[in-house]
Amino acid sequence: MPISRSPVDEFTLALAATMRALSGDREVVVAFGRDAPRLAGKQAFLPLPSRDLDFVEVTTLRGTADAFALRVRHHDAQVHAARMPEGAEASGVYNAAELARVESLGARRMTGVAANLRALLEEHYRATGYADITQKADAPIGEAVALLLRERLTGSPPPEAARKIVDLWREDILTKGAYELGELAANAADQEAFTKIARRLIANLGLAEEEENQELQEQQKGGEGKDEQQQPGAGEGAEGEGEDSESLAARGEQSDENQDSDSEAGVATEPEPDTSGDEQPTQTRRQPRPDNFPPEPGAADGYKVFSNAYDETIRAEELCDADELTRLRRHLDQQLLVLHNSVSRLANRLQRRLMAKQNRSWQFDLEEGILDAARLARVVVNPSHPLSFKRERETEFRDTVVSMLIDNSGSMRGRPISVAAMCTDILARTLERCGVNVEILGFTTRAWKGGQSREDWLNAGKGAGPGRLNDLRHIIYKSADDPWRRSRKNLGLMLREGLLKENIDGEAILWAHRRLMARHEQRRILMVISDGAPVDDSTLSVNSGNYLDRHLRQVITWIEARSPVQLIAIGIGHDVTRYYSRAVTIVDAGQLAGAMVDQLATLFDEKIPDARTSRHRVH
Repeated sequence: MPISRSPVDEFTLALAATMRALSGDREVVVAFGRDAPRLAGKQAFLPLPSRDLDFVEVTTLRGTADAFALRVRHHDAQVHAARMPEGAEASGVYNAAELARVESLGARRMTGVAANLRALLEEHYRATGYADITQKADAPIGEAVALLLRERLTGSPPPEAARKIVDLWREDILTKGAYELGELAANAADQEAFTKIARRLIANLGLAEEEENQELQEQQKGGEGKDEQQQPGAGEGAEGEGEDSESLAARGEQSDENQDSDSEAGVATEPEPDTSGDEQPTQTRRQPRPDNFPPEPGAADGYKVFSNAYDETIRAEELCDADELTRLRRHLDQQLLVLHNSVSRLANRLQRRLMAKQNRSWQFDLEEGILDAARLARVVVNPSHPLSFKRERETEFRDTVVSMLIDNSGSMRGRPISVAAMCTDILARTLERCGVNVEILGFTTRAWKGGQSREDWLNAGKGAGPGRLNDLRHIIYKSADDPWRRSRKNLGLMLREGLLKENIDGEAILWAHRRLMARHEQRRILMVISDGAPVDDSTLSVNSGNYLDRHLRQVITWIEARSPVQLIAIGIGHDVTRYYSRAVTIVDAGQLAGAMVDQLATLFDEKIPDARTSRHRVH
């Protein structure tokens, strides 16, 4: 008797089979769930379609699956990472161009794939609101380059919702890089040549840093001569290209070392040249953040602060007295008795999953360590047999710190902030049982519509473009070294009337990131919980409308591309997937606990990322 399947099951099975066929790799694994779509190696995670199989939803999901399959087939992460430029805008253009190359290779060969990808693009630009922009500062140049490149590769005009992005940037890009765009289109099938031309385009657009411009000029003027000196008689044939391909990763690493003085390689290790010792001394002497770590996004990227004299970083217990904290915590517990049980069940599931990974693993037949009693019998039988020792292997995820950064803005008032407080409280206790350090932070402003910073600006004559114009308040509810029982009451502060004001996300994420980089743990996880885009009326009234939004994007791109910190985000009723490459959006605050557990469990299942190999990704 044939198996009866629902239409959704039939669709997902067909989608998975099509994706494997398009990727040319039978080992591709396709999973469907509640999370945002993402590709991790040969594992694709796609949203589970709804029962009614809405047409827009189906075509968008097909487009996402096709894009992932083409990335598996045509994208080489090592070649891409070897020439990744410095700077948020430069890396954004570089990533966007590569994505356009990969997807266009499939769109040119298969009309069905082209239709699916176009539907995905239409939905993406419609959802991001780019159709309403009027200024060039609001239009990402990386998106414009990618759209112009797609236009050349496929002959298809940009989606209607993205026309304004292209119109605002077309003249500038074609004036400075028309030749390079043509070269990129001509070399779309050769990723290595494509990356070199993309770097040249980035330099022509003025986005590469000074050192990179010099490097590119040297390659253009003297690269051929150097190749001839190193390889006498080598021409432009296949043999020379093969040598260049084999040495690409090594030269990329050397370039990084010259520019960054081993900053990425030394993020999690002692940067001194003597590395001949055992792993144990290296871990105990590890420096969490070298002095030459890539600079944070700031004034150089167009973001400035009028005054930080009134900003404060304060512990929760300093904002109100102990009796009020106790009352607020009691109110939080009473308000969420029902939710407490469901969150606890999810937390217990996470704990069982983590504890299962902590099963002891031993190394045997060592010359030193703990005496292995199980092997004493052979010593009794043969006294000349040496004693055997054993040693317990280190569990990777124990050396972990998780920072939960909670949006304390006014829009979180009510059920969202209550659920966020309870979920972080219970998960902090759960992770602490498993030997994982947890930090709970919050961010808001000290005043509505500007505080003393705005007063100073008014008194100074209201100069144009003052930058951020409010006083920040960053709150430490629980530091990573504090036990949960000592900080439990602090989370009740989130229910205090008048605490929640406005939110400046970019600077808050940088603050939480700096705290994580000062930690000694090998794995650092930053989870951001928010219900909206950054909003501060005082700042936005005297700067461009996307001033805070643009800075947030720069910060996220910088962390995801340059930092060993693993950044994830959960949006409550707000699409954060347009900001973060690893994110999930939930409709109701009641889903927060499940989303947090799922995201943390996924991260703990992954191998701890290396500071160098994890720094570059195509979004």
